[in-house]
Amino acid sequence: MADYREFEGRHSSPSPCKKLSICLLFLVILMVAPLGVLLSQTFTPEQKKAECDKIREACQFAWKGYKTYAWGYDALQPISKTGRNWYKVSLLMTPVDAYDTFILMGLKEEAAEAQGIIFEKLNFAVDMEVQLFEVSIRMLGGLLSSYELSHEKKFLDLAKDLGKRLLPAFRTPTGMPYRYVNLVTGETRDPASNPAEIGTYMLEFGKLTQLTGDSVYYKTAKKAAMEVFKRRSPVGLVGTVIDVKTGKWLNTESQIGARIDSYLEYLLKSWLLFGDKDFRDAWVTSQKAISHYLVQPMPYGWFMTRVDMKTGRETRSLYGALDAFCAGLMALAGDLNTAENLQKGNFYMWNRFNLEPEEFDFRKDTVIYGNYPLRPENIESCFYLYRLTKKEQYLNMGQSMINNILYHCRTEVGFAALKNVQTLEKEDDMESFFFAETLKYAYLLFAPESTLDLEKTVFTTEAHPLSVGGRQWAVGSGQ
Repeated sequence: MADYREFEGRHSSPSPCKKLSICLLFLVILMVAPLGVLLSQTFTPEQKKAECDKIREACQFAWKGYKTYAWGYDALQPISKTGRNWYKVSLLMTPVDAYDTFILMGLKEEAAEAQGIIFEKLNFAVDMEVQLFEVSIRMLGGLLSSYELSHEKKFLDLAKDLGKRLLPAFRTPTGMPYRYVNLVTGETRDPASNPAEIGTYMLEFGKLTQLTGDSVYYKTAKKAAMEVFKRRSPVGLVGTVIDVKTGKWLNTESQIGARIDSYLEYLLKSWLLFGDKDFRDAWVTSQKAISHYLVQPMPYGWFMTRVDMKTGRETRSLYGALDAFCAGLMALAGDLNTAENLQKGNFYMWNRFNLEPEEFDFRKDTVIYGNYPLRPENIESCFYLYRLTKKEQYLNMGQSMINNILYHCRTEVGFAALKNVQTLEKEDDMESFFFAETLKYAYLLFAPESTLDLEKTVFTTEAHPLSVGGRQWAVGSGQ
């Protein structure tokens, strides 16, 4: 990127060279000017409704593709027009992940279709191992939110069955779980885990305790998360990889992206959902550490870097799509200054490379890994920041991102991940979280606040809404 100072003192001219300079200057201004100036459109109720309609139509389009080409599979492959399963038997990840999104959008027909196949075919009594983390956040979380929204007991019955089958994973000397567990035999494997795959069960397991009265789930998930927190460094940071049998750190790099992100998220949200002061204290301690050692101001926004957990010294200046959730988390925690500056960085990252890359070096301003798998975190942060500040710039940001996704990722039958955000080459993949998270946050950004009350609701890391204290919330009317 050119330095903006090289254009100082220049005057406009009709010559091609001068015109090019003016264009370059405008592009640079877009990168460094205050977002409040650049993102100034005010949305009327009619315009917000039009955005909701657009997102709802995209959701229906993607669901139609899944029904036509991948019905009964975990996910649609939207380029080859085929279905894909994670394991030898489908767990119906797309219907389970999508159901509460359909409810909130008022898509009654789609919700009925998803519920029908879930009740007819979903079965966990299958002799196969599954990844504890993904099955918990997608399946268990989805079933629990579906139950709270629909009051259909079958959803809760399925959640209870799954919860029991996941518990053997936590039978380790430390209480921190193995990464994989067999749904029938309870056999486990892979003790080299990470904070996210250890500490991201409290919302789902805690809600299961709340709905069933069985305290084992709450106690199990809390112990796992607190065992990670207990092993923080003297400066308050955790590492990236840990042995769940010995409690020894295998990778001492600390950051807020993949393999740590949702552990931090659940420290705060477990306090918000259950009022457990131990989680509040753990979050406050962790927030102070990451704010002190990880936050890095740059001319075009703030980012979170990577550091050694013991010293706080920077190891790599990497940031990416998953890290973008932290702006929303900081907003939810009440630190709006950090949140807004991080979101400025998030939006820069998005626009700098067409869409946000999975990973980039914010100091060198270069892409490290250019994949975009339809992730929601940047839009999620727009949602929280708009709800908590009411600043229109976050609607503008969200609209820009959503339009990019709907245009660049659309295929004949759905929406595809991108192999590289710079070339915009598509990848044959449409993960279930596109329904659960990306489309949901996009819709809720523009939907009336009565659609979902943040005072009464906490989102899981997969964006499945769970009611605080068991209370219910108003659901979408379809606008």
